[in-house]
Amino acid sequence: MIVYQEIKLLASAEIPMNFLWSKVFQQIHLGLVEMQDDKKQVPIGLAFPEYVQGDKFSVLGGKLRLFAKQETSLSEFNAGSWLARLNDYVHCTSIRSVPEKLSGYAIYQREQPKASKERLARRYAKRHNLSYDEALILYQPMNQKNMTTPFIRLESLSGGQSFCLWIKKTVVAEPSGENFGCYGLSAFSTVPEF
Repeated sequence: MIVYQEIKLLASAEIPMNFLWSKVFQQIHLGLVEMQDDKKQVPIGLAFPEYVQGDKFSVLGGKLRLFAKQETSLSEFNAGSWLARLNDYVHCTSIRSVPEKLSGYAIYQREQPKASKERLARRYAKRHNLSYDEALILYQPMNQKNMTTPFIRLESLSGGQSFCLWIKKTVVAEPSGENFGCYGLSAFSTVPEF
């Protein structure tokens, strides 16, 4: 990855950061879907430079970076056009070269929780012939790990339902891979950190 473009989300009291992430990421995702090849891979990887991992919770921050191996990939993607209707709420930089001095590399990948408390309660209600509300109160799963991974709430354009896209960051020592999925995430491809 030798070039990048940065998008800064301009949240306010009226427009909260999580709402902006939802709108911005939906548009970025649509643009990446248009770019995918026959293997459903895209040449653009995403990074969240203000990502903070904590014991109780984590946050994405307010910046998104798009990385590519070639400047033409970012030029063809044209983030500004995909985010045109959000012009008042985002600032896109021009395409820039990745600095030579890096702090390392990271993998940003989708994380899928095993099951939500609500889903587990629905299953418990069905197995024990209870109402959902009763099961939600009674069922307390043992050893259920709380998710501390940050997420972006998106809406499926095909089915219309809302879902959470959990984004996990892993810091690694060496760069690897150059292909990403249509969310700009990968389980093995790295992006530079600086």
